[in-house]
Amino acid sequence: MDDTYKASGVDISKAEETLDGIKKYVKSTYNSNVLSDIGNFGGLFQFDSDKYKMPVLVSSTDGVGTKLKIAIDAGKHDTIGQDLVNHCVNDIAVSGAEPLFFLDYMAFGKLNQDVATEIVKGFSIACNENNCALIGGETAEMPGIYNENDYDISGTIVGVVEKESILAGRNIETGDLLIGFHSNGLHTNGYSLARGVLLEKYKLTDHIDELNRTLAEELLRVHKSYLNLIRELLLTVNVKAFAHITGGGIVGNTSRIIPEGLNIKIHWGNWDIPPVFKLIQQTANISSDEMRKVFNMGIGLIAVVPYDQEEITMQAANSKREHAIVVGKVE
Repeated sequence: MDDTYKASGVDISKAEETLDGIKKYVKSTYNSNVLSDIGNFGGLFQFDSDKYKMPVLVSSTDGVGTKLKIAIDAGKHDTIGQDLVNHCVNDIAVSGAEPLFFLDYMAFGKLNQDVATEIVKGFSIACNENNCALIGGETAEMPGIYNENDYDISGTIVGVVEKESILAGRNIETGDLLIGFHSNGLHTNGYSLARGVLLEKYKLTDHIDELNRTLAEELLRVHKSYLNLIRELLLTVNVKAFAHITGGGIVGNTSRIIPEGLNIKIHWGNWDIPPVFKLIQQTANISSDEMRKVFNMGIGLIAVVPYDQEEITMQAANSKREHAIVVGKVE
């Protein structure tokens, strides 16, 4: 039966060998809260509920979109896992949550052990950096769904926050400032447009003078985790809400946290747009409105703070080697 299954495109023995190869990376993320071992049907995690009066679990599931195609075509697979973990961490951190554990899903047209190991290596790097455990995952071989050299990944993160500390933005009011923090390029959004524009003119291996690196190096820059910055801001500033700037851009994502009856005014000239966004816009003559709807335009996180806390916010960001900019206000 195994030979028949292998002939159909699914190699069970290779999957088992891959599991052996990734164990060291997975176990590097374990802490005393992880009660299960690799290979169990479910991941077991016990968090210290005594630290909380009313703990609330916060979860998020995401992928990295067509940034995957850049990783596949460039043959570089050790950063795409970091992108995914950091994206998911940011999505729950903006609620005030601390990440607890992460689970991954990988699907291949044909399982490549080296590629799978590099992806999981990326997961483990980011999980360790964000102090969360990689407690489970699924690796699937799906011939007929994916081309032989293609793969897809997604992930789910679970974190915890004290109920009274949940950031929901309900106390946002007119006059509050929108403080922005730099992104590290495209992060994981807008790649379908970026690929369609840039790969018409350039190869991934081309060194682009405006970027001071190859196109592949630019497009594979790791999606930043803002967890440490968010922790510092929550300790020192009266943050009313955070917005993680992903698909939909600055306006689309920040508007999600603004109460009904209020609006935001973005001061687009307050910061320098990174070269990669200028390159995309100029290459295809894309309107500024369209660029702002699709891309983060150099701002990956926004904090809503009271008007009188601008300076302390700047100082807190500087302590974490982050540069803060007033990007707008609430009206």
